[in-house]
Amino acid sequence: MKKKKVFKILKVSLLTLLCLALAGIISIFAVNGAVTSAGKKKILSPEDAAALEGVDCILVLGCYVHPNGNPSGMLEDRLVVGIDLYNKGAAPKILMSGDHGRTDYNEVAAMKKRAIEEGVPSSDIFMDHAGFSTYESVYRAKEIFGAKKILIVTQEYHLYRALHVAEALGVEAYGVSADLHSYWGQNKRDLREVAARCKDVLYGTFRPKPTYLGQPIPITGDGDVTNDDLSVFEEGQIT
Repeated sequence: MKKKKVFKILKVSLLTLLCLALAGIISIFAVNGAVTSAGKKKILSPEDAAALEGVDCILVLGCYVHPNGNPSGMLEDRLVVGIDLYNKGAAPKILMSGDHGRTDYNEVAAMKKRAIEEGVPSSDIFMDHAGFSTYESVYRAKEIFGAKKILIVTQEYHLYRALHVAEALGVEAYGVSADLHSYWGQNKRDLREVAARCKDVLYGTFRPKPTYLGQPIPITGDGDVTNDDLSVFEEGQIT
C-alpha cells in the first residue's frame, strides 16, 4: 500500500513538472513570436528610413572589436549601414553605443574612428561608453542623450529585441538591417537570442536602471564631448 502511494505521488509530481515545462516552452515561443512579429513592422529599407522626418540619431549597436582595434565583420556591416544612413540624411547625428568597460577594450572608439575615416564629422558622432547591452544602449539613448526618435542599426535577428526594448521604454524607434553578409556561428546566436528576448521583455516590463547613468549629454550638441581623448581621433589611433 505504501509503495502504491509513493508511486502515485511520484507520478503526480512528474506530470506536474512536465506540465510546467510545457507551459514554459509555450511561453518562450509566445514571447519570441510576439517580439519578432511586432519588430517586423518597424524594420525599414535604408531608403524608407531616410525618408522619415524628425529622427534624432542613428543608434549603431556595438559588437566585438579585434585586439588590433579593427571592427569584427558584424560590427563593420553595422557601421557601413549606419554611415550610409547618415550620408542619406536620415539623421543629423550618429550614436555609437558599445562596451568600453575596461581600458584595454574600446568598441566605441573603434566605431567612431571608422566613421571619421569615411568622412563623417567627428562632432556629429557621439559615443556611449556604457552601452553594455541592448537594453542599456536604448535606455541611455533616451535618458542620457535625450533621443526620442531613433533609427537602430544592427543585424535583423537582433533588431527585433532592440525595437521591443525601445517601445517598452517609450522611444519611437525604427530598425534598419545590417545583414550585408552571412556570419559564422549564426545558428548559435539565433538560439541565444531566444533567451535574450525573454530577458529583455522582463527588463522592458520592470525597467531596471542601467549599470551607469550620469549627466545628460544632449544628442543635439557636439559629439566630441563624449571623446575620451580628442587626439586619438585626430591622429587616427585608438588607445
